[in-house]
Amino acid sequence: CYALYMAGERRKGEDVEELREPLERTKLRNPNLTQLSHELYDYYTSGALDAFGLYIYGVVLKELQNTPSASSTTTKIRPSSSVHHAQDIVPPPSPHSILLQSILQFPYNWSAWLDLSELCVQDSTIHSDVEEVLRPILGHWMYHFFCVHLFLENQVNENAIMVMEKLIHGTTATDTIDHETNGGAGGGEILSTTGMFVQSPYIQSQLAVAHYNLRDFDEAQRHFIALSERDSLRLDQMDIYSNILYVKEDRVSLSQLAHRAVKIDKYRPETCCIVGNYYSLKAQHEKAVQYFQRALKLDRSYLSAWTLMGHEYVEMKNTAAAIEAYRRAVDINERDYRAWYGLGQTYEILNMLFYALFYFNKAAALRPYDARMWCAIGNCYLGLDRRADAIRSYERAVSNNDGEGIATKKLATLYREDGDVERAARCYLRHLELRFQAQQVNPSPDGGYPGENDLEVVVNSVQVDAPDAEALLYLAYYHRDNGEFETAAMCCSRLLEYPGREKEEGKALLREIRSRMDRRGGGGDKEGGGGTSKRGKSSSSRNSRRMMDSSMSMDRSRIGGGNDNSLDSSAVVESSFEFSP
Repeated sequence: CYALYMAGERRKGEDVEELREPLERTKLRNPNLTQLSHELYDYYTSGALDAFGLYIYGVVLKELQNTPSASSTTTKIRPSSSVHHAQDIVPPPSPHSILLQSILQFPYNWSAWLDLSELCVQDSTIHSDVEEVLRPILGHWMYHFFCVHLFLENQVNENAIMVMEKLIHGTTATDTIDHETNGGAGGGEILSTTGMFVQSPYIQSQLAVAHYNLRDFDEAQRHFIALSERDSLRLDQMDIYSNILYVKEDRVSLSQLAHRAVKIDKYRPETCCIVGNYYSLKAQHEKAVQYFQRALKLDRSYLSAWTLMGHEYVEMKNTAAAIEAYRRAVDINERDYRAWYGLGQTYEILNMLFYALFYFNKAAALRPYDARMWCAIGNCYLGLDRRADAIRSYERAVSNNDGEGIATKKLATLYREDGDVERAARCYLRHLELRFQAQQVNPSPDGGYPGENDLEVVVNSVQVDAPDAEALLYLAYYHRDNGEFETAAMCCSRLLEYPGREKEEGKALLREIRSRMDRRGGGGDKEGGGGTSKRGKSSSSRNSRRMMDSSMSMDRSRIGGGNDNSLDSSAVVESSFEFSP
């Protein structure tokens, strides 16, 4: 049966290569599935299938369930008999029930766990059933590996890290993991009391992947370096490590990794992707595409190669080829948010904003807590002149830790144009805070700033560029209009260092502020501005601190605590990958 299944898979792969239309490719299926399902059903009903036979039967049922014409072949199965009656027509067993039986008989078949995880990702309603059936082996380490994989697939990376840390270091008998509320298969199981996998390369690689998904590149890189030192010949997941080095623009380390991978095995898809990333970082996009194509010749279902090749085609302005590459990636794994996001970016370049919005919504549904997805959706709404939806999208991005400050800057502009002075000022101030934090060599771990956390520290320490000059000028006008002349003058003084239009406007505003301060002080105080000026400064400091306290919470009542799930009537979502890896 397995040989017949593999022969059908090979035939399907050959047929896929002959088709160019994506919709036609999705309709193809293994031509031997129907025959296999009937033969295996007979074996199953007679009790002749062992754990591995059950696994094959589960795979066949899963493939039938996932094909467009599955309803005609899986809804009813007639047992083999010379005489058939209406009552002989029975529904086939569900794929997950067969896989569960296989796993209970032989829990060490990781392939069965992987297929079961695919079904759990596709249909969350089977989680309780899976947990109930697997209750006899809830303490088995293979079950915990399954939970880690399922958490990573569902982008619940924090829970995956927690489980892996306990597998490595051990835990007490009272520690439990709640999976039901976090996209897993169930909850309440107890981990073993000792760390069984302290030296496990697989666990360490999954830890690195989890931190990579959280965009904690430094921690992910630390795990990959330790993994390389422990197993110098390892290539699994090293293409993800090359993505990290690409994002960090560490050309030297990426070059060393590429040379080491080629020396180990130059005919591995991971090696080709690593070398492709190296050439992409050197802006040699044609050569990068060649290596990604080489990876796909070695493995047509290698997801990373399709996605990265799409990125390269975008850089080369070949939008048609980019769309084709991203669609191939989505055909392989429809939960690859990078491919959906890449499709959105490509259609945005083509100014087809409705298409782009659809694909960005797909990506945001998979990564609802990624600020980049909401920034992209906001840009599309802005291009479609739907300002209210754009503001809600940017606010959602801010509520999900918009570390790059893109949404904050957009919100400031929109609030300013709408005449919402207070919110605009808070957004501009938050923009300066983010810029100040990004420019610190050693920012504090909790996201705060060293020294006194007030406007004076931020304004006097941030390096002034074009976006910062706009923010400083707006804040200068804002504080002037509120009678906080000292703070307004401080903002203007920083504009004197910027060689742009804002410099001249800042000079004129500074002269006006000083004139007002002189008139208000009356020139009666010999100590440089009189008591009124000092009181004005004290008032300014208090107002500035009050504004700092409110700047990091962007009107939670409007954001809805990050739970705004409806921005478009045509797409309900809950919420960038780098443009190259």
